Amino acid sequence: MATIFTRIIQGEIPCYKIAEDDRFFAFLDINPLSKGHTLVVPKQETDYIFNLDDETIGQMMVFAKKVAQKIEKAIPCKRIAVAVIGLEVPHAHIHLVPITQEGDLDFKKEHLKLTQEEFVEIQQRITQA
Repeated sequence: MATIFTRIIQGEIPCYKIAEDDRFFAFLDINPLSKGHTLVVPKQETDYIFNLDDETIGQMMVFAKKVAQKIEKAIPCKRIAVAVIGLEVPHAHIHLVPITQEGDLDFKKEHLKLTQEEFVEIQQRITQA
C-alpha cells in the first residue's frame, strides 16, 4: 500500500506544494513546528533515508538546499534546521524547519495550529521567493 507521502505526490491527498522536480517533492508539514516547516521526500518510495543510493541521497540534499534557500527568503528566521527522524511515516523524508534558536527544533513541543488561509499564505510566500 502506498504511503501517505506517495499519495500526496500522486495528487490523491491535497497538500501545500513548495517545489517538485522529476525525483523529489517538497510540501508544507501540516503539523509544523514553525511557519514554513517543509518536508522534502523522494518520489521513490523508500522507508529509510540511508537505504537510498549515494546519488539519490546527494541529489535529495541539493534539492533540499534549494528549497531551504527559498524558505529562508520568505520566512524570518536565523537558520533552516534539518532533521531526519524517519519514524513517523515509512517514506524517507527531510524536515526543513525555520528556527531562531536551538529549542525551536524540539519535536516534543506543541506544534502550531494554522488555518488553511495561513498555509496558503506561507506557501505563496515561499514559492514566490
